Amino acid sequence: MSKENTNFETKLENAKKTLETLMNPEITLQDSVKAYEKGIKELQEAQKILEDAQIKITEIKNS
Repeated sequence: MSKENTNFETKLENAKKTLETLMNPEITLQDSVKAYEKGIKELQEAQKILEDAQIKITEIKNS
């Protein structure tokens, strides 16, 4: 995975765009499900990045 794909801010921005897609009243159910899955994946990856950063900060504080 490239550095760009692991960027926390990028993940949040992608999730925001997915939310905008889901808010479109003309979206089909099938496309809604796909967008939802994509958004959840982006948020989970962002959460993982955040957790990793918190672990690093804790390690630095305890050194």
